[in-house]
Amino acid sequence: MCRSIKTLRPPSMPEVSEEDIRAAALQYVRKVSGFHAPAAHNRAVFEEAVDAVATATRELLGGLEVRGAKGRPRQAAVGPGQDARAGSGV
Repeated sequence: MCRSIKTLRPPSMPEVSEEDIRAAALQYVRKVSGFHAPAAHNRAVFEEAVDAVATATRELLGGLEVRGAKGRPRQAAVGPGQDARAGSGV
């Protein structure tokens, strides 16, 4: 388990920013690849992996329904540069 990746769903984290999602994606790719920073010849595939994990994370958070979250509407998917709770009225 990546200890530096924090839980991004409510109630652990009521507001999730694009920065939070990218940081978690980066930590995941670093852990899986074994590289803190990729060499020049691996940079493109490393960044593509971070983008793919961030996209999957947005989709996951957008589709989760958290039981017991009274008065909280289901989270919308987060697009780049958006907050997960933006436009939800909460």
